[in-house]
Amino acid sequence: MKHKHLKRLIAAVSAAAMLTGCFVQGITVSAEEGNGMVRSFLTGKLVPESVGRQRAISVMLNNIYDALPQSGIGNASIVYEAPVEGGITRLMGIFEDYQDVERIGSVRSSREYYVIFAREFDSFYLHYGQAWYALPLLRSEDTYNISGLSGENDAGRGEEEYVYYRGDDFPAPHNVFTNYDMIQAGIDFLNYPREYSDWYLEQGGHYQFAADGAPVLLENGQDATYVSPGYDYNNAYFTYDPSTEKYYRFQFGDPQIDLTTGTQLSYDNIIFQYCSWRNQVDSDTYLDIDVVTSGKGKYITKGKAIDVTWSKDGGSWDDQFAPGNFTPTKYYDESGNEITLNQGKTWVCIVLDTESDRVQVSAE
Repeated sequence: MKHKHLKRLIAAVSAAAMLTGCFVQGITVSAEEGNGMVRSFLTGKLVPESVGRQRAISVMLNNIYDALPQSGIGNASIVYEAPVEGGITRLMGIFEDYQDVERIGSVRSSREYYVIFAREFDSFYLHYGQAWYALPLLRSEDTYNISGLSGENDAGRGEEEYVYYRGDDFPAPHNVFTNYDMIQAGIDFLNYPREYSDWYLEQGGHYQFAADGAPVLLENGQDATYVSPGYDYNNAYFTYDPSTEKYYRFQFGDPQIDLTTGTQLSYDNIIFQYCSWRNQVDSDTYLDIDVVTSGKGKYITKGKAIDVTWSKDGGSWDDQFAPGNFTPTKYYDESGNEITLNQGKTWVCIVLDTESDRVQVSAE
């Protein structure tokens, strides 16, 4: 009898999801009769509950030429890419399924706007060093900070002894790595909870995803088989393969691969987020990128692109990085509806609004 009730509940939920075109996030009973599978908050796919309901990690990843290829990046469900000083970009990978990854890295230093992204996903935030202006937010009680230089900057907590190591196949400072066991040791050392916070579970994760069998097609969108965020340093771009329905990543004139697998990185969704910016106060080097008020951008999937706007509740320019601000960034189509992502991996490119004219979207 219990199984009959469960099947009816699942059928009702599945029907509602098909009608709305998105999943009801936070459901812990799958279409496979509650066999320990849940909907991933990062991809919308069915994953084991031991993966999908354990707090994800956000890891700062080096992206300069001498540090390539990165290790373990192919396991990141979401990747953020944003400019830092000198015109280069830095990456932040968000991982939930990394238990069997040999190593992750190389790990590099934090910038304040990446901390904001990590907090939106209620994730542990891993970095090796930081810009000075990121310290107040990193030290906030509601940031799950796992630092590689904590002895110097965080009153000698010492988690770097557990979490990070230097490899011998890359020159310093591009040789800092970590892995699953070391990250778990750091979490234990800091006594951080592994389960997601109540507020994150209540909002059902960050994105809304398409239902099984009901992909987002953007039929009225612009053809988008070649897309580029216009970054000058690495000349990054993606090409769409209709046979796999994925976008493949290139930079520095070559496919971007994961060193641990030799496989080219590919994604189901791409978001270009245009942000206003200024130089950090008292600095001619660091950027102060506004990632919390509002702006324009593009959503790209399955060979099509549409214009979007984005916004994030919780502050003006001057108080945008205040502790306690976990509100996720939302993206809206031209009708004002929140966009629905296709199930799978997502790459988010932060583009300075003064350089948005460099963005390319075409049918090449």
